[in-house]
Amino acid sequence: MTTFPIISTGPGVTRQVLADDPALMVVAFHFAAGAEGALHHHPHVQATHVAAGRFRFSLGDTVREVGPGDTFLIPSGVDHGCLCLEDGLLIDSFAPRRDDFL
Repeated sequence: MTTFPIISTGPGVTRQVLADDPALMVVAFHFAAGAEGALHHHPHVQATHVAAGRFRFSLGDTVREVGPGDTFLIPSGVDHGCLCLEDGLLIDSFAPRRDDFL
């Protein structure tokens, strides 16, 4: 079992890979209130689970607020980003693995 480091990805945001395999990766993102996940896209399919906090997510042309217990999919290639409204934790799964996170 490998323990991955906690990496700062921007002001108020950290990332830690929890598990990985070439086909799948699970990652924890901790956000401070007011921190942003910059708008971006990638070829991976992403599932996001809100473990704690509140977030405003932009998914393509849609903006929605999510909170604890909410889970949603982000298809490959769709622009997405978020604003953290309350300190929070997102658990993201990527298929296939995000090699750029290793």
